[in-house]
Amino acid sequence: MSAKIGYFYTLNPTDKTTLTLFILPILAVLISTLLAFLLKPSHQKTIKLLLAFSGSFLLSLTFFELLPEIYSRSQSKNISIFILIGILLQVFLEFFSKGAEHGHMHINIKENGFPILLFFSLSLHAMVEGFPIAENNSIIYGILVHKVPVALILVIFLVNAKLKTVQIILFMVLFSLMTPLGSYLALNASFLQEYGNELNALAVGIFLHVSTVILFESAQGHSFNLQKILVIVLGILTAYFL
Repeated sequence: MSAKIGYFYTLNPTDKTTLTLFILPILAVLISTLLAFLLKPSHQKTIKLLLAFSGSFLLSLTFFELLPEIYSRSQSKNISIFILIGILLQVFLEFFSKGAEHGHMHINIKENGFPILLFFSLSLHAMVEGFPIAENNSIIYGILVHKVPVALILVIFLVNAKLKTVQIILFMVLFSLMTPLGSYLALNASFLQEYGNELNALAVGIFLHVSTVILFESAQGHSFNLQKILVIVLGILTAYFL
């Protein structure tokens, strides 16, 4: 079993639940990468609906799971500061990713050039996502659902940018490791274990920014049709009954 230290759990390799939480984010990215190569999805409406579901699902889990936990452990004002820092951090990262975290790519890549800044920003984003997973709560499902459409769109973008297949695969494999790396550091890095609640608040800020942007950007002209409303409601209900 895993032993709790502060707000986190030390990693026990024999704990199948803990290992599963590390493996699932990797599989979500790699399977989505494989599907993007094999199926070459081009139906933008389906991907936008999937994005809308992921945004509402992640936002709802943040309200249902993370916010009550972190506010029950620390002074509200201090936690609010870290949530706001998380929002600002995500805004800063999007200067380099140009919206990849919420499924919108507005970046130019030189042909055959590895997008280092894009990788850096997405990796830091994914690492912070891994911090709250260390507590084995339901937020893992929100992160998994969030990663699938983003990985699909990312692979399609990299293919259209004329990157070599080996570069795309390397990018996606390394990207898939970032969330488990964040969870591993949260579980084992002593300098982080003292700030577990603050790190979770930082992740909440990122989740709030990304999920709300997804909801507003997933509709053309910022108008919601009936299909999108139903998908968003489904995401909320799924999170509530999870």
